[in-house]
Amino acid sequence: MDTSTVSLIIAVLALLIAVAAFFVRNSKTSSAPAAAPATTRESGDGYTSKPLQLQAYERLVVLTERIALPSLVNRLNQPGLSANDMRIVLVENTRQEYEYNASQQIYVTQQAWEAVRNFKDQNIMLINRVAASLAPEASGVDLNKKILETLVAQKLGEVHNMVLEALNHEAKHLMG
Repeated sequence: MDTSTVSLIIAVLALLIAVAAFFVRNSKTSSAPAAAPATTRESGDGYTSKPLQLQAYERLVVLTERIALPSLVNRLNQPGLSANDMRIVLVENTRQEYEYNASQQIYVTQQAWEAVRNFKDQNIMLINRVAASLAPEASGVDLNKKILETLVAQKLGEVHNMVLEALNHEAKHLMG
C-alpha cells in the first residue's frame, strides 16, 4: 500500500470518527432533561439565534453538495485541460467553496464543522492522490473519470451521505 492510500484511509477514518462522535454527543443531549436547548442563544431583548443557526446548517448542506466529487466533476469539467490543470481547478474550487462558508462555523457545533472540514480535506486528498497516479500526459477527462471510478470502488460516496446525515440530524434537533 502506498503512502497516499494510507493517508486517504486515515483521513476517511478521522471523518468517520468525527461523525460518530457527533451522533453519540447528540444522542446523549437528546436524552438529557429538556431545559432550554443548548444551541439556542437568546439575548436580553428576546432575540434568538435559531434562525441564523438553521440558515448555517442549510448553507453547510449546500456546501457539502457542491464539494462532493461527482458534483465538482460535473460542474467543472473542461475537456481541453490537462490532468494537472483539472486537478488545480477542482482543488481550488473546493477550497473557495469552503472558505466562502467558513463563517458558518460560529453557528454550528464543533462536530458538524469538523465533519464538513474533514470531508473537504478528504476530497482534496483524493483528487491529489488520483492525479499523482496518472501519467503526466493524462487529460482532465482522464482525471475526472478516475476520480469517479475511485469513489465507486472505495465507496467514498458514503462519507458524503454521512456528513449530510449529520448536518440534517443536527438541524432537525435544533428545530425540535
